[in-house]
Parts: sequence; structure tokens; C-alpha cells
Amino acid sequence: MNTPDYQTVNGSAEASFTEKKSEFIGYIRHVETDDEAVAFINDIRAMHRKATHNVYAYILRNGSVTRYSDDGEPQGTAGVPVFEVLRKEGLTDVCCVVTRYFGGILLGGGGLVRAYSHSAKIAVDAAQRMIMCSCYPFTVTTDYNLYGKLANILPEFDVKIIDTRFTDNVAISLLCRSALADALTEKLIDTANGKIDIKKGTESFENFA
Repeated sequence: MNTPDYQTVNGSAEASFTEKKSEFIGYIRHVETDDEAVAFINDIRAMHRKATHNVYAYILRNGSVTRYSDDGEPQGTAGVPVFEVLRKEGLTDVCCVVTRYFGGILLGGGGLVRAYSHSAKIAVDAAQRMIMCSCYPFTVTTDYNLYGKLANILPEFDVKIIDTRFTDNVAISLLCRSALADALTEKLIDTANGKIDIKKGTESFENFA
């Protein structure tokens, strides 16, 4: 796969604050396509039809797409600050919309940048982060007397254990990062002197957070 790991958010989250009587509400959601991002933006706009502005920014992994809009705020004071927060947080496949209800007091250019940046940041902080890693699923089946030895090896390879089933033998379902998959297989076979059954699945991206 040779594709770098990436960070995104799980589902959606929101957070709000008030600055000089203007209410700012930050929304963030996991999206993977332009259509999903636009649908999310339209949902927030529909929810806040009476808002003064619905500013947005989104970053997509597929095609390295980036989009942002000031939605009527002075150029560079809203969409770009939201985008910069997503970029600095290292996030992709995310869309952030910041809704503003104007409170009657002007914030000025610097104040707007700070307010929109803060809105995006508190939305990001409210979200559950996912660290998506290229990995292989494994099912490792062995005898009870080898289980302890093998279980001690697994942390060396930073695996994510999904399930352990104890029946006539022990079956461990786990995820291993692609770069370590061959080394893990070799170490397991060596430790078990071949008395082990290893099934390796199809490579995919999974959450290692």
C-alpha cells in the first residue's frame, strides 16, 4: 500500500463560545468526499438559516483536496484560519463549519481570525481523534502452553488486539502495522517452533488511536 498513516476524527463533534456578544459554534465531521463535505455544510446552513455567517474549511485525503470559504466575512479572516487549524492539527478527511451569530460589536480583522481559529480548535478538541494506519489483520491460533510466550511478544510490535478466544486452543485476532507484519510473522513462528497457525488478511487502514 505504501501510503502514509493519517489522522482524522471519528463521527462528528461541536463546541461553542461567545466573543463580544457574537456566538460562534464550531462543527466538525469526518468526511471522505467533496459530496459528503458539501452535504455537511448544507446541513449546518439549513440548521442555522438566521446565522450571520456559516464559514467552512475541509481537507480530503483522496486527491489532496482543500476548500474554504469566508462566507461574507472580510477576506482571509475566517475560512483560512479554520483551514489552518485543521492543517496544524494534522487532520485530513475532515470538514469544519463555524456558525456566527453577530452580536452587534465589531471584532476587527485580528479579532475575527482569533475567534474563528478558536472555534475550529475547540471543535477539534471535542472530537474523538483517529490515527489511521496501514495494517494487516491476523488470526493467530496456538496451544495454551504457548499463549503466554506469544502474548509477551505482541507488545514489541505495537499490535492492536481485537479479540482473544479460548476454546480447544487460543485464537488471537489482531491488527499489525504493514511495515512490521513480516517481522511479526517471523518472530511468532520462531517462538512457537512452527506450532502455530497464522492467517493474514487483506491490507487496509484501521484506527490505532
